[in-house]
Parts: sequence; C-alpha cells; structure tokens
Amino acid sequence: MILMTNTIRQRYEELEKQMLAPEATAAADSRGRDIYEPKCPVRTDFQRDRDRIIHSKSFRRLKHKTQVFIDPEEDHYRTRLTHTLEVAQIARTIARALRLNEDLTAAIALGHDLGHTPFGHAGEQALDEVYREYVPDGGFKHNVQSLRVVETVEKKGLGLNLTWEVRDGIVHHSKGSADLSLDTVGPSTYEGKVVKISDRVAYINHDIDDATRAGIISKADLPREAVEVVGEDHSGRIGAMVIDIIQSSSTRKSISMSEPFRAATDCLKDYLFAEVYGKDARGIVELEYAGGMLKELFRYYMKHPEEIKDNAADNAGPESVVDRARKVCDFISGMTDRYAQRDYIARFSVSADKMP
Repeated sequence: MILMTNTIRQRYEELEKQMLAPEATAAADSRGRDIYEPKCPVRTDFQRDRDRIIHSKSFRRLKHKTQVFIDPEEDHYRTRLTHTLEVAQIARTIARALRLNEDLTAAIALGHDLGHTPFGHAGEQALDEVYREYVPDGGFKHNVQSLRVVETVEKKGLGLNLTWEVRDGIVHHSKGSADLSLDTVGPSTYEGKVVKISDRVAYINHDIDDATRAGIISKADLPREAVEVVGEDHSGRIGAMVIDIIQSSSTRKSISMSEPFRAATDCLKDYLFAEVYGKDARGIVELEYAGGMLKELFRYYMKHPEEIKDNAADNAGPESVVDRARKVCDFISGMTDRYAQRDYIARFSVSADKMP
C-alpha cells in the first residue's frame, strides 16, 4: 500500500515533466523547504503548499477583512477573501493556457494577501505610519507581511514551511500603483509573474464593479479610451484581458499585455485611484477613522505587550523596541475588521453606537 501511494506523487511529477512548458516550474525541481520534511505520498510539494495555505487561520480571516468598502451592508461587495479567490481563478486560467504549473500558481495566489491588514489599504498605510513612530527606518508592506505570516506567524511561530517558489511569489506579488510598463523586482518564476499581473486584472475589474454597485461611479464615467480597448462589461473585460495576456505571453519571454491593453489597464487603474479610492465622502470618514483606530491600538499594545493574545508570532518578552513593534505589528495586521473594532471598543471604552 505504501508503494502504491508513493507512486501517485511520483507519477504526477513525471506527468508534469511531460506536459509543462520548458519555462514552467515542475514540483520535482523545487528548491525545497527551509526545514526538511518527508515527501507527501500523494501530493506534490506545491499541492501540499496550496492545502496548507487554505487550512491556515490567516486564510480564514480574509473573509472578514476589507477589500475597498468597509463592513458593507450589501452582501455582494468583495472582501479580501473573494479578491484572493478571483486572483487565483484568473491566474490559474492563464497558467493552464501557457502550460505553466497550475498548482504553484494557485498556491502563490491563495497566499499572496495573507498578511494584509484590516480595513484594506487604509489599514496598511496606518500601520506603516505608526510603525515608523517606533522604528523610523522600518515600515509595513502587506506583501512582506504575507511572507512573514507563512514563515513565522502561522502555527504560533512555527510557520507553514512552504517551498521557496511559493514564498518568492508571495513576497514579490505586489506592484502597488505603479504602471505595468515599469520594470520592478518581480517573482523568479513564471507562475509568480502570472499571479502578479492577475492581481492587477482582478482588483481593477472587481473594484469598478463594486464602485458601480455603490453608486460612486457609473459605466458611463469610465475612460472611453480604455473601455474601447478592453470593453465596458465586467466579465467581458476580464475575458479580454486574460486572452490578451495569454496571447502576448505565448513566446514565454515575459508575462505581459500587448501595448494597447497595457495602456488601457493602466488608464483604468489611474482612474480608480483618482475617482474611487476615497472619493465617496462616507468612505473617507470610515477610512480615516479605521486608520486612526489601528494607530491607537498599536500604541496601546506597545505599552501593554503582555495583553497580546497567542496568535502573535512571539509571546516571549520583547528584548527591544524593534522586537516589540514587530510583535505588535504581527498581532494588529492579523486582526479582522470586526475584531479590531471590538478590541478598540474594549480598550478605549468607546460605545459601539458611536462608531462610524
């Protein structure tokens, strides 16, 4: 029986070598894990990484973390979890078409935002600012925190012991607000590069959809020069962008869009940053309040580190301000929106009916 189950993984690894493109990353060729583990008898290393991410506490908490709209009453707005699932699906489609490793692609996509803060990018900015109050040459970036989560924070400090390729894709997935045409340090694998561009495709399209649903913008407001290239319909835009990426990347020299689609995608991205993220007056109040709340919680726990619960990476007494700030950062960035709100109410005796 043991021989048979071992053959399952070995056969799949042999099948990968036959089916994947030469540029793809075969599981059997992985650089491996920092800590040695016996191979799974059934799953490849990348399949195992994907499963570890899905079963992690950090992944489950994504369902209660903001994407753009904080704690919306409407049930159809995206959360950080649904964003992650959309990125994974887009990336898997592209990877499959290009004969790249779909399991590696899925693992990177599912883990790419594990370190994101509550309250979306407003929370990320707030944590970055308050962290620098204690560590001026430090800072907070969610992609770096996502790597820290899988290496250090999860499983009470043991981490998930993921393969090098998955960790590389996670830490290098973010392009921020930079245009697609700008060269930045990216993932080492083609699978990681697919996740990076899929992240942009996903958030542009679902944020347009959510902002339209919220009444902040309408389809007629979208830049004409962009929609004439990629289309006005949500699913049509995604399909057109995905097909363009597949066609433009077929030579495997890079994972990219054609110049018309690249320009249109960057145009839509710039439009969102100018007209959606913070444009809604109610959203501005909520985001500013959320950021202030995280800052106050951070300062509180810097004074009372003993009150940090056991989902932080290190519960031994901090040895320095840097160590303590890192510990507090791990704790607060791992909070969900509603946990942060409840904790803030409890710590500062604020009435729930006075919250925005």
